[in-house]
Amino acid sequence: MPKNTPDLYLLETQHISKRYANHEALRDVSVTIPRQSIFGLLGPNGAGKTTLIRIINQIIEADEGQILIKDEPLEPKHIADIGYLPEERGLYKKMKVGEQLIYLAQLKGLSRSEAVKRIKSWFERLEVSGWSEKKIEDLSKGMQQKIQFIATVVHDPDLIILDEPFTGFDPVNANLIKDEILTLQERGKTIIFSTHRMESVEELCTHIALINKSEKILDGKKQDIKNQFRSNTYEIVHLGDFNGVDLEYQLLGEEPLEENYTKSTVQIAETTSPNELLRSLIPHIEIHGFQEKLPTINEIFIAAVQ
Repeated sequence: MPKNTPDLYLLETQHISKRYANHEALRDVSVTIPRQSIFGLLGPNGAGKTTLIRIINQIIEADEGQILIKDEPLEPKHIADIGYLPEERGLYKKMKVGEQLIYLAQLKGLSRSEAVKRIKSWFERLEVSGWSEKKIEDLSKGMQQKIQFIATVVHDPDLIILDEPFTGFDPVNANLIKDEILTLQERGKTIIFSTHRMESVEELCTHIALINKSEKILDGKKQDIKNQFRSNTYEIVHLGDFNGVDLEYQLLGEEPLEENYTKSTVQIAETTSPNELLRSLIPHIEIHGFQEKLPTINEIFIAAVQ
């Protein structure tokens, strides 16, 4: 690891393994979380994602390996540096919203006056002003999720871990939370984002790691991983048909568009360049659009896991 690791990475897991009786939950998992990244931690159910998150949060201990945060071994003192929104929500149903948030903020080291100030600011940002006297049990699932989000970030942690953060939200409130996640990143926060909603990964994540059957099988910048799975496939919007084209290609699909246009998806050999494809098409069709079709994160997920 280079000497300037503290400037590059906020958190590293080094060769983490965890076993429960005869079940191996994690096997030699190493990931590096760059500073100010939105890092997608992905994998099918039972892959080991939640186990890794719990180890980072010091809820359980690894059997092997270590975790570094800010280039220091992870210790109880670092709890204040982390905000964790678990998939299983942990709010006290009978407590009032304001009392609960103040209590949780004080557990993270804030004074009561500072907690009240920050909570008021977050109430305004998430459009929940006036909820302070409501009990958690009287709120909808989406409203409870907003309160849980505030509890996660109110102490201004450097590392924010969000496990399925959009559960229970309608599209309007999901967009509100997405905007807040991006704002937190702009402010220098590092975010670990675990979800099964691949469209959210496409939209938000800068880096991803994919865990399957307890092992890490993919890791890196999202765009680099997309490039690894590129298949020399192109989408072409055109008039006319491909009759007479002498280049070897595979037509994967055709979609009729308005005004007699067609969008064709074409795959060519790895040794064939896009320029060669264009040159072979121009004498036969009128081209109005041409772009490479990179695989989606969902397609990569399925291909890698299968």
